Amino acid sequence: MLRRLSLRDFVIVPSLELDFEGGFAVLTGETGAGKSILIDALQLALGQRGDAGVVRESASRAEITAEFDSPPSLQPWLDEAGFEPGETLLLRRVIDAQGKSRAWINGSPATVAQLRETAGSLLDIHGQHAWQGLTRPASMRALLDAFARLDTAALARTHAAWRQASERLEAAQTRSEELTRERERLAWQLEEIGRLAPGADEWDELNAEHQRLSHAASLMEAARLALEALTGASGEAEQSAESLTEQAVDKLQDVLAFDARLAPAIEALQGAQAQLQDAAHTLNTYLHGAEQEPERLAELDERLSAWMALARRYRRPAAELPALHAQWKAELQALDEAGDLAALERALLEARKAYDQEAQRVSRARAQAAPALAAAVTQAMQQLGMAGGAFEVALLPQEQPQSFGLESAEFMVAGHAGSTPRPLGKVASGGELSRIALAIAVTTCQLDEGGAATLIFDEIDAGVGGAVAETVGRLMKQLGRQRQVLAVTHLPQVAACADHHFVVAKALREDGATASDVSPVQGEARVQEIARMLGGERLSSASLAHAQEMLVQSALGSPETSSSSRKARS
Repeated sequence: MLRRLSLRDFVIVPSLELDFEGGFAVLTGETGAGKSILIDALQLALGQRGDAGVVRESASRAEITAEFDSPPSLQPWLDEAGFEPGETLLLRRVIDAQGKSRAWINGSPATVAQLRETAGSLLDIHGQHAWQGLTRPASMRALLDAFARLDTAALARTHAAWRQASERLEAAQTRSEELTRERERLAWQLEEIGRLAPGADEWDELNAEHQRLSHAASLMEAARLALEALTGASGEAEQSAESLTEQAVDKLQDVLAFDARLAPAIEALQGAQAQLQDAAHTLNTYLHGAEQEPERLAELDERLSAWMALARRYRRPAAELPALHAQWKAELQALDEAGDLAALERALLEARKAYDQEAQRVSRARAQAAPALAAAVTQAMQQLGMAGGAFEVALLPQEQPQSFGLESAEFMVAGHAGSTPRPLGKVASGGELSRIALAIAVTTCQLDEGGAATLIFDEIDAGVGGAVAETVGRLMKQLGRQRQVLAVTHLPQVAACADHHFVVAKALREDGATASDVSPVQGEARVQEIARMLGGERLSSASLAHAQEMLVQSALGSPETSSSSRKARS
């Protein structure tokens, strides 16, 4: 839930820090005082688009910091995104006077998109025109699916797979001649390269062997001369490297007894003797095995020429011919598959079967959830001044399978007993729409255990009053036992039911600028605020008494109202 909200130079708020607790809290104040500023700030902290207009006049930037309890559902995402996890989740947003925005999550830089990804687990905001969203087919279907705890991701995947299979078959049918020509071209090219059959590393091996054989005479001559220098095979044995090294060892050993410091030099010369002998052995073996092989050299010339001719024809480096061969093989296989109409038809049938199975599962879940949602909302409507009214969820079959399933949802409402249910979007009364939206919101919020921990109602109670307003307050107070609820309201009946009360006030500062402030109220200050909501700025003893009684009744949890509170409503 929301723990703390800090604002600096935001709209008309110079500086503000508020701590929040669980339960039901209300935000009240005079019209124009800026009651929605907190909600606007929270939406920006959660990634809503912002501009330079949110920066207080004459300030360089606006800062918003919101601290929430860190929901367990976000921990995997935080780990994957590289943010430091903790018991709380700290979101910070800065927007400067040029409209540039920066964001942080738990102290680490973040993108605005990443802020938005946290929103669904933290806040759910119901505005005063929440009913407008409920008239859109996608919103109605999404609400029903959420009520049914229905995950439709698999349905969307199977629908996409079915559409892709259908598109592949259609493309193969319309491009049959083109695919045939392309296949023939690839097959001819593959046959030509296939005759050469280039090995993966053969080009480098061929060049190395060709280099060796074309210089065989020079190599053998160099090896022979080197061997003669080492061993004296030319007849001058006393001048060979082995002989001279042995002479040096003998000379030093004759005088070693007079100075032991010559020992390391003798050891080094003896090591050199061993290495010279190894080199002589290697050269001797090389000379006995070396041949000029003119026939093999001719074969290499012919193969290298064929290899380079193909490389020039296809305008590729010679070393890339094996990769080109493999690429064309893969392309030919893909063309064969793309042109295999029977296989594509089987794939299409299998994809449609998978979609139908998933769509039927979703349809069964919706059919089971629809009457349950209708009954729950209908029950809530009875408490909201719509006695005898009814709410229905109609499932309308689609002409064609859709990514969301085989049916859409439509909300139908009968405002009072005996009336025929009509689509929600055609209900004329704004008050009815507001109450129905509230009934739906309260019902779905109560049952959606996996939703956001904090619910915000922004004047969703507009258009209601009297006993209905008391019911709204009691419903929100009841909802506050399960979630943290914050409501912006102008109804004293709703405000009196709150566990916590904040008042927004706007005042003229010494520098002539208008500033808005929010402060918690309790005790006598809260009584005066509710009295103001009841009777205006001029507080009378009657309005104060009414306010006090409303608070007492709310604290007792009694649905009964006294004669004085009835007078207040009148």
